[in-house]
Amino acid sequence: MSIEVEGVSKHYGNQKALNNITFKVDKPEIVGFLGPNGAGKSTMMKILTTYVNSTNGVAKVNGVDINENSQSVQQSIGYLPEHNPLYLDMYIREYLAFNANIYKVSKQRIEDVIALTGLTPEIHKKIGQLSKGYRQRVGLANALLHDPEVLILDEPTTGLDPNQLIDIRNLIKNIGKTKTVFLSTHIMQEVEAMCDRVIIINKGEIVADKKLKKLREGKEQTVIVEFDYRVEDAFLLKLPKAERVVNTYDFVYEITFKTSEDMRSYVFDFAHDNQLKILQLNQKNASLESLFRELTS
Repeated sequence: MSIEVEGVSKHYGNQKALNNITFKVDKPEIVGFLGPNGAGKSTMMKILTTYVNSTNGVAKVNGVDINENSQSVQQSIGYLPEHNPLYLDMYIREYLAFNANIYKVSKQRIEDVIALTGLTPEIHKKIGQLSKGYRQRVGLANALLHDPEVLILDEPTTGLDPNQLIDIRNLIKNIGKTKTVFLSTHIMQEVEAMCDRVIIINKGEIVADKKLKKLREGKEQTVIVEFDYRVEDAFLLKLPKAERVVNTYDFVYEITFKTSEDMRSYVFDFAHDNQLKILQLNQKNASLESLFRELTS
């Protein structure tokens, strides 16, 4: 196992930031670590990176106990914290060379991570001149310099525009083909696009640990329909196996059905019988966002 956490707790005085956390992460695997603000996500990541010690429990990275040999653990992980610490007055290659000297890696490795993270077009610039997306690439390049087996990424896509999101997402997905990636984010769509598995934490405790494939195969679906006229929720709830109806905006409704059967034909028949026009009709399986809301609200 790349990451093993057994009964880990962290107390700050009387406050329990983490309470008896247990999970394992294998290689290669991309795991999304989710939770509301204050749930304990960053605390768990700081423990795994040896930045802080746990109060109780055992955590191992690549089989090494983080408390017994923190230096070995640090050498086997790459870490991108939420607030990416960069020297803005340094050029990209200069900054990477500075850190490469600490890790004692070759100059060729610097060029390799520049190419891998797509920094070549901006390589002539100082870090302070870069966009948020390219600064994140520099942080990822630095985390990859020593070719670690485990990458720990805290909010790696925060503040990126849609194009930057796609670039960083693809980069992380490629890295995850050969390495363990453990990442925290608030963007559910990014987790569904990148991750193999999701762990949800709430109030310092794990409340879900699911493979994304299993989540998508759940016995629940949501049909998104837009009519040309307003419909009372009570009428839509009379549809077979309808559990919830949410009027998201105007005449658009999300109808949740407790079944894996495609229910769009039933919605179509409902519209026909009630002389309504359908302007859009889409289906989606139980989303990660709905699971997150259910478990952390």
